Amino acid sequence: MSERDNRLEKLRKIEGLGINAYPNIFKPTHFSKDLNDQYAELENDTVSKDIVTVAGRVRSIRNSGMFIDLYDQQGKIQIYSHENTLKNPEGEQEKINLLDIGDMIGVEGFIKRTKRGELSVEAHTITILAKSLQSLPEKHHGLKDQEMKYRQRYVDLIVSEETRATLINRSKIITSIRNQLINKDFLEVETPALHAIMGGANAKPFITHHNSLKRDFFLRVAPELFLKRLTVGGLNRVFEIGKNFRNEGIDTTHNPEFTMLELYQAYADYNDMMDITEELIQTACKEIHGTTDIEYDGNQVKLGGKFARRPMLELAKEATGIDFMDIQNNGPEAVRLAKEKGIKLKGNESWGEVIEEIFDQRVEKKLIQPTFVTDYPKDICPLTKEHRKEESLVERFELFICGREFANAYSELSNPIDQKERFEAQVSKRESGDDEANMMDADYVNALEYGMPPTGGLGIGIDRLVMLLTGETSIRDVIAFPTLKDKS
Repeated sequence: MSERDNRLEKLRKIEGLGINAYPNIFKPTHFSKDLNDQYAELENDTVSKDIVTVAGRVRSIRNSGMFIDLYDQQGKIQIYSHENTLKNPEGEQEKINLLDIGDMIGVEGFIKRTKRGELSVEAHTITILAKSLQSLPEKHHGLKDQEMKYRQRYVDLIVSEETRATLINRSKIITSIRNQLINKDFLEVETPALHAIMGGANAKPFITHHNSLKRDFFLRVAPELFLKRLTVGGLNRVFEIGKNFRNEGIDTTHNPEFTMLELYQAYADYNDMMDITEELIQTACKEIHGTTDIEYDGNQVKLGGKFARRPMLELAKEATGIDFMDIQNNGPEAVRLAKEKGIKLKGNESWGEVIEEIFDQRVEKKLIQPTFVTDYPKDICPLTKEHRKEESLVERFELFICGREFANAYSELSNPIDQKERFEAQVSKRESGDDEANMMDADYVNALEYGMPPTGGLGIGIDRLVMLLTGETSIRDVIAFPTLKDKS
């Protein structure tokens, strides 16, 4: 008889006793950590006459059911069941004999501390809440198959304290960010996930079809253009924490659907966004770890204080010896010089694209401590305000930590004429085969013609930030249900 068949047989016996193995309701009065805190002073071999009700999953059964380890979301509480404590010893013991590891039960009884000092519930009654028909992995080994951890996250959560802690900390990080922004008078908003025009980022979109409207829509690659429409409308501080969708590769730092924070603040610029970025990350880190000094992927990372600020062209010059300001906007010359330095290029890159490739190939992975890389080439930033000192650059930064990007921010482009010209340049690139280029969004240009105040915008990848603050090196470990390939 298989393990599942054995459990099915026990289920039939439970039902034969007139017991519903899947009842409609059960209400615990306490959880494990609460009890351990409340009765911390209870002496060994002592029984409190306080009656409590607990519920959770059976993870261990010893001495024919006299001792049961019960786990809830907070942790473990031991159940002590003896014929001298059970209200109906024969009937309750019959139920206990039909229990398996993984079953969910509710227990009512006194609180006691055993002679060995284990806080326990002295059971009076036991209620079966869900008969488990599948056996759990061994308690101390968990799911060994990494892919199975993702495909059956519900099992992984049952047996892995580390997985539960990561997802709980994810929630705490998002809550920290949300509370910080609300305390700064930001308004949380929601914008469409179905976009008629793809925009807000250079990315490959998912396309879906609306039957009633008889037209295709793009799943949003970014909420940026809608959020800035709200800024035009007078909502001076807005943010959204939500899903974006990009039809691109899957690896340890990319999932097709991912969570982003985007915020926009009127009467601010990219310098203000640096300050906000530091504060959001540092406060969340302190709430999780109690410090801003952490270890990640073998690196000691200091998230406290002011982050380094380095212009992109300065970093490119350090990596190649080329001063690209001497050949501003000269794409062919930039390609020639970069190839001489061993940079891999297609050969038709623009001036800014060459600098971006140098950064990607020679610089990014070396940025271990938090670094704001600033002042990007204008020709690769269609939504960013021109630099106030250098017309070939824009006021943009990206934050890099441990060789990965965590945030992207602009002094937002607010000139409608300039914006239209940059959209037109993007359209030309798209017509030339760049399927990640932006489309023309005439309505957004129209919105800017009503006037948008000087505005700073910021995007932070929530999944990557959670990876950093929880020590996980794969994005799949911080997403409850990551996207996976079909089983072969």
